[in-house]
Amino acid sequence: MTRTDQLRDSRSTSRRKVLISGASVAGPALAFWLNRYGFAVTVVEKAGTLRDGGYPIDVRGTALEVVRRMGILPRLQDAHIDLRRLTFLDGDGGEVASLNPHTVTGGVAGQDLEVRRGDLTDALYAAVRDDVEFLFNDSIDTLDQSGHGVDVTFRGGSRRTFDMVVGADGLHSRTREFLFGPEEQFHRYLGYCFAVFTMRNTFGLSHETTMWNTPGRAAALYAVGDDDEVHAFLNFAHPEPPFDAFRNPEAQRDLVAAVFADAGWEVPGMLAAMRDANDLFFDAVSQIRMPRWSSGRVALVGDAAYAPSFLTGQGSSLALVGAYMLAASLADRDHAAGFAAYEHNTREFVTVNQEQVGEGDATLFPTTARALEQRNDMLRKLSTMPSSTEGRPAHSALTLPEFMPMT
Repeated sequence: MTRTDQLRDSRSTSRRKVLISGASVAGPALAFWLNRYGFAVTVVEKAGTLRDGGYPIDVRGTALEVVRRMGILPRLQDAHIDLRRLTFLDGDGGEVASLNPHTVTGGVAGQDLEVRRGDLTDALYAAVRDDVEFLFNDSIDTLDQSGHGVDVTFRGGSRRTFDMVVGADGLHSRTREFLFGPEEQFHRYLGYCFAVFTMRNTFGLSHETTMWNTPGRAAALYAVGDDDEVHAFLNFAHPEPPFDAFRNPEAQRDLVAAVFADAGWEVPGMLAAMRDANDLFFDAVSQIRMPRWSSGRVALVGDAAYAPSFLTGQGSSLALVGAYMLAASLADRDHAAGFAAYEHNTREFVTVNQEQVGEGDATLFPTTARALEQRNDMLRKLSTMPSSTEGRPAHSALTLPEFMPMT
């Protein structure tokens, strides 16, 4: 072993070791910043590779500053989806209103980004893959905090010890279940379920979304460009989460088909395409609300700790901001003080963004005929108004601390 190797080994052994579970958005973002602060980072991901493609997501407000500091803003700007029109239809397929999407989402034209989920995860991975260890096709099987670190047994059979573990493994986080128990106690169901998949664009749609509504049901076709495919979206009110369907794709298809069985417009063709879709994603519209985001040497970030639901449009933005704040909080603190600082400095931002479900977005999916007509009246008025140049205050309600590299 050369002296350079010895120096590298001695330096790496003194670095705090962190395991991150999940390689979607929060996980790679956290890995990037922890590496910049001198941590030795390992990311474990149960999938065999990054998830490609995917439905469009938004990056807004404070999260834009995070990606700028990461150096990936230009790449995301190149991948930006220029959605130009959002058209609402009634139950017979007639137009209710057509307006600029930012009028509804609270976004800011020319500033906020909308990109395919895969474009964001690819950019995050490219920014960090050479500096941290990635373990694909594996996951955490057990966690033991009885010693001086966290002893981890992986599904693949290996065992390692880390100074800290962070769950960035989404709405249905196993890390959260290890720490705090079943999801149901933190799961705030918002009354809807949804299915998303891709299908052929036989509708002549380009850079636009068309949404059909009847009480308690919505169907949308989302064309992110001039592609041959569109993202199909089916959303419906349901009295309680259909937990039995979450792990059964055929049960999901059957449930959606039953709910929309008598629907008009393009819905019959969407249901037929759903039956054959190999990328169906089905879930409940829910939030995760937790009294605390850590226990001992293990913490949660992103949807695992505070999923806001797609009704807010802030899931990816909260993941990016939360990752930045967690890394900054740990930079010069031990795990206990760092996790406490993370919660103290981030929770208000999370809460105000989760509360956005009560400020307009949820009204896009009214459940009664009267509420639907009130929503349609609101949309007709909005169609005559200019788009906001400021966006919603919640999106930028946190000023990031400066990055202070370790010396």
